[in-house]
Amino acid sequence: MFDKHIEWEVVEPESYPVIKAVGYAPISAQRGQDETAKTLMAIRASKLDAYRELAEQVYGQKLDGRQSLASLVVTDSNLQASVDGVIRGAEVIKTYPVGEDTYATELKLDFKRVYDLYLSTARPKRINKVRYY
Repeated sequence: MFDKHIEWEVVEPESYPVIKAVGYAPISAQRGQDETAKTLMAIRASKLDAYRELAEQVYGQKLDGRQSLASLVVTDSNLQASVDGVIRGAEVIKTYPVGEDTYATELKLDFKRVYDLYLSTARPKRINKVRYY
C-alpha cells in the first residue's frame, strides 16, 4: 500500500472580460402618486432591465416557439423568450434621463470581480504535486 500527499494550486484565468448593459424604462408608465415617485420607479425598472440584459449576455436567452397548422395553413404562431441566471458583482456606472419620459441605467460586469467573489465561496484547484510514500 502506498500513501500519498497531494499539493494543490489555484487556477486563475489569463484574462478577464468586462461586459456592459443598458436598461431603459418609461417614466409615465410607472405607478406612483406624483412625478417624483414615478421617476424613482423608472430608475429602479431601468436597473432591473439592465440586469436582465447582463443575464442574457452571460447565460444566453431561452426561446420557445410553436406553430399550429390546419389544412396546411398556419393558424397560430407563438414565440416566447426568457432568461434565468444570477448576476453577482455588477456595478452601476450611471443612471440618467433620456429625453422627456425615459430613464436609463448603465451596468458593468467585470469578470475579475466575479472571479474574486467565486474564490471566496469555492476554491477551484488543480493538482500541483503528488508524493508517494
